[in-house]
Amino acid sequence: AGSAAPVRRGGAVRVVGPTQWIIYPALAVLAATLLLGTPIEVFGLKLPEPVLPMVLAFAWPLIRPSMAAPATLLVIGLFLDLFWGGPVGLWPLCLLVVYGGVLAARNLLVGQELRVLFGWYALATFGAFLLAYLIVTLRAGNAPSILALLGQMLPTLLAFIGAAWLIDRFDDTDVRFR
Repeated sequence: AGSAAPVRRGGAVRVVGPTQWIIYPALAVLAATLLLGTPIEVFGLKLPEPVLPMVLAFAWPLIRPSMAAPATLLVIGLFLDLFWGGPVGLWPLCLLVVYGGVLAARNLLVGQELRVLFGWYALATFGAFLLAYLIVTLRAGNAPSILALLGQMLPTLLAFIGAAWLIDRFDDTDVRFR
């Protein structure tokens, strides 16, 4: 009896490494954040600045539990804090809370249809933005603009398309984590 490749649904399942499902998406999110952070105006409107790493914080625990994913989220969150000039540690905390929450609910979420996943993504995004809002309010002693918060949260919700793509692309790549 030799060892064979994992099989699922009558075919061999490819095993992908962290480069494909962690490194490349992380670099893409950082590049998109830099691009959307440029001071360009289109028809008098500035580009939206969604928290694109929210996609990763939601998708990664559903794809595969990993130690590399939270470490990468920590680095990406620190980048966001420095890039946007916010308090250091704000976005790493928010992203890791989302990652931990989704990881805790992983057994409920794996295999769910897209509508259910979007509901959970919206809940996780709302929770992260609420946490960020409370921290900024306590730190500054003054509540930030709710409209600015919504202006950042709505495009972040629309970024769910990226999370759905990641989950669809890498969900069945390794049956050892089913």
